[in-house]
Amino acid sequence: MINNNQDFFATFMILIFLLITVSFSIFLLVCHWKIFKKAGKEGWESIIPIYNIIVLLEIVKKPTWWIFLLLIPIYNVYVAVVLNIRLAKFFGKDDVFGILLTFFNFIFEPILAFGESKYNPYALSDDRNSDSWA
Repeated sequence: MINNNQDFFATFMILIFLLITVSFSIFLLVCHWKIFKKAGKEGWESIIPIYNIIVLLEIVKKPTWWIFLLLIPIYNVYVAVVLNIRLAKFFGKDDVFGILLTFFNFIFEPILAFGESKYNPYALSDDRNSDSWA
């Protein structure tokens, strides 16, 4: 009898954890969708792996080859910070918001997605034809 109660409790906790995880993932997916829509891209482009990074690079006006920089350990953290700072600036936010967007995306992506900020494509220079690593 005790084993059945323990098994039930363990199963119940696993199901609760899965429900929370799936709900959270769907919420962040909706946030990505809204951010892409605000930037003038199609929402579905945010859900396709790898392609969503290419589109994000277009949004922040960085060259497509930067996707390979995201494959380099440790340096990829720097690249993610740069991309998120640029994303924040294109939406009228500051550098601190971009850094926080990198490390606390579950808080700051909804602010970007559902807040009043608008995408300004002229906020920063277009670096897509640049061969710069920074």
